[in-house]
Amino acid sequence: MTGYADDLALAHLLADAADAVSTARFRALDLRVEAKPDLTPVSDADTAVEREIRALLATHRPADGLVGEEYGEQPATGPTGRRWVVDPIDGTKNFVRGVPIWATLIALLEGDRPVLGLVSAPALGRRWWAAVGAGAYAGPDAAHGEPVRVSGVGRLADASFCYASLDGWEATGRLDAMLQLMRDTWRSRAYGDFYGYMLLAEGALDVMVEPELSLWDIAALVPIVTEAGGTFTDLAGAPAPGDGSSVATNGPLHIDVLDRLGRPAER
Repeated sequence: MTGYADDLALAHLLADAADAVSTARFRALDLRVEAKPDLTPVSDADTAVEREIRALLATHRPADGLVGEEYGEQPATGPTGRRWVVDPIDGTKNFVRGVPIWATLIALLEGDRPVLGLVSAPALGRRWWAAVGAGAYAGPDAAHGEPVRVSGVGRLADASFCYASLDGWEATGRLDAMLQLMRDTWRSRAYGDFYGYMLLAEGALDVMVEPELSLWDIAALVPIVTEAGGTFTDLAGAPAPGDGSSVATNGPLHIDVLDRLGRPAER
């Protein structure tokens, strides 16, 4: 185990607490849902999970910084500049409609580099985690994890391709390239949110792309995909989180996907 063993143990503790809160509110008849200023939904479960995690981090890592989707940034007070990044419920639209594909995302950053990631999807009974140098794992909990590894697929014609939706690609001027890429792959499906990246890490699909993400959407995913042997960059090819776009692949397919999606169409 690497020097992040204690941090991973804490991440699992945070996830256990988050799961207890979120599962109690999933499909609750009195679930409260409001619209944020950007018109995306937020439920009382989102805010309750983040408050629980913030309270635990204040106890266990009081000097570390914290960035959360619902309550913003709390700067680090210690000399290391480490930051925890939390998305209390990734897939809120699924959550509020009773679809079980949602998760709590927990990451640890050193500078701008994600060095630890954990994704907990209690309605699926599954969790994924990784730290730099320690490999990537999946299982129902910390005690029952098995190593995961990306696929060895080497041609787009044989690849299973995943995306979140098509809306954002039109805004980037890359919709035609996206549609052609979908036609050129063996199979394409829009699993969306965290789930496509975790299927990629497990070798169940080969490419996952999104045009725009916030730090809390992406930070926890990067160590899991890369420690599973994959490659994770933005559309310009810079290491993720980069500019907030994402191209995650099994590795052999990465340059081909970047070449197809990296340049917007001329208008």
